Amino acid sequence: MVLGDKKLITILAGGSGSVKLVRGLATHRSDINVITNVGDNYWLYGMYICPDIDTITYGLSDLLDQDKGWGIKKDTFGFLRQMEIFGEETWFRIGDRDTATHLTRTNMLKNGKSLSDITKWMSEKFAIEIKILPITDNSVETRIITDKGDLHLQEFWVKHRGMDEVKGIEYQGADKARPNPDAVSAIHDSSLIVIAPGNPLTSIGPMLAIKGIRKELAKKKNKVVAVSPIIGNAAISGPTGKYMEAAGIEVSAVGIAKMYADVCSNLIIDTKDRKQIKQIESLNINVHDTKIKMTNKQAEDALGASILKQFHA
Repeated sequence: MVLGDKKLITILAGGSGSVKLVRGLATHRSDINVITNVGDNYWLYGMYICPDIDTITYGLSDLLDQDKGWGIKKDTFGFLRQMEIFGEETWFRIGDRDTATHLTRTNMLKNGKSLSDITKWMSEKFAIEIKILPITDNSVETRIITDKGDLHLQEFWVKHRGMDEVKGIEYQGADKARPNPDAVSAIHDSSLIVIAPGNPLTSIGPMLAIKGIRKELAKKKNKVVAVSPIIGNAAISGPTGKYMEAAGIEVSAVGIAKMYADVCSNLIIDTKDRKQIKQIESLNINVHDTKIKMTNKQAEDALGASILKQFHA
């Protein structure tokens, strides 16, 4: 699908590992679809919290607290302090303005609106041109199986600080979830599909587990490019390495290539990982190396520009 003389771009994104690339591409283009993970979504204090959707929303509206990688910058925490007085657990640090987002979303859900409709409405309120599309309107929960029991991803990573031994990862509800038709159309109509450098097991994995998504990407394999979230044998950020080790996957760009081999024909790796190029190419994946660590806005914009130029988008 071509908009004017430009090709439609779709990004599969989830969380702090993805928002930087989304921002980097958005600097150069506004005709972009961002398909977001919902496996992180969590009910708390009677409110429906959508961390990945909100991180993308705040990132594109210049509200994101970039030091934390989540939430709204310069937010206050009066609500949370009051909840603590009432004896409630306050391990999930939601700010006051952030709470308004969750409360509004929850009320709209209770009034019959879908998550997709709400996300579109909120994008308009935040003056975001780019389309943000939840991968599904159905409930999908990423569950971490640990040596101490089965935990929601938020409980494992935020409440317990990722300290427990990981035995496995499950995407509860993914087998019954219906993919968002707009997300499927975005994949089908795009001339370039980017898998952002989010956690492959907890940010991208839940989306690929939904019926039809992996198949749709496989059809467009030659148009799909993934950005590695790994440099050397360590994740750029977060618990990606821990999850990959638990799943028996090599923590390297090669490991990422093997995970995406059926849906992706291009992988962008860091220049430090050039020694892995031949091994990745043996998987019938084209390799492009550049600096992938986005430590500031200039680096985000540079990687975004590099992808657009490299793939003629």
